[in-house]
Amino acid sequence: MTEAVELPPAPEQAREVFGDRFADAVRYAELLAEAGVQRGLIGPREVPRLWERHLLNCAVLSEVVPEGVTVCDVGSGAGLPGIPLALVREDLKITLLEPLLRRTNFLSEVVELLSLDHVTVVRGRAEEVMGTLPPVHVVTARAVAPLDRLATWGIPLLRPYGEMLALKGDAAEEELKSAATALTKLGAVETSILHVGEGIVDPLSTVVRVEVGESPGGVRFAAKRAKAARAGRTRRRR
Repeated sequence: MTEAVELPPAPEQAREVFGDRFADAVRYAELLAEAGVQRGLIGPREVPRLWERHLLNCAVLSEVVPEGVTVCDVGSGAGLPGIPLALVREDLKITLLEPLLRRTNFLSEVVELLSLDHVTVVRGRAEEVMGTLPPVHVVTARAVAPLDRLATWGIPLLRPYGEMLALKGDAAEEELKSAATALTKLGAVETSILHVGEGIVDPLSTVVRVEVGESPGGVRFAAKRAKAARAGRTRRRR
């Protein structure tokens, strides 16, 4: 049995960031600290730093997400960064994409409990849902995979001229350099490293931004997308 670890009170910055949704952010933190730990979605050692390291660290991603766009949170896990982003940005249409049933069950429970009507939970892998999920403006991810591998999953889900925003750690610059060739093949036209959360989180959250051109995923995925579109049209005619 997992030993219970007490969730610390929400810091003052959380009231500022979550605003009218502060009470919902507190409830989400409690769910992570209780059911999240019990179901193995997060480790008990993360509970004392849930606010600073997880909820606020993810919520400040909203600083670089455009208004009114569609978002797919790839490998959403326990809902990070998708749910904190949803709590601060009701203008977004967010899909939480996660392959594991126990995680999607948790995500669905959270979405219903917090009345996140602009959030949809989808069970599946990124490579499996391409062609069935409408392409999105923005793909988000946190602690899913190294950047080159993450890009092969996330970039093909984008609309033309969309962007992938990946929360990364201290090795972000090194990862970006290592992934440069792979990103170019996947249709990336510009990359940058952003630091967000001034006055809210310390250290600042590091975001790798990958912007794509007119063919997200490159030539290889253009063919896959076309095939999936044809299959979709065939299903609709039946």
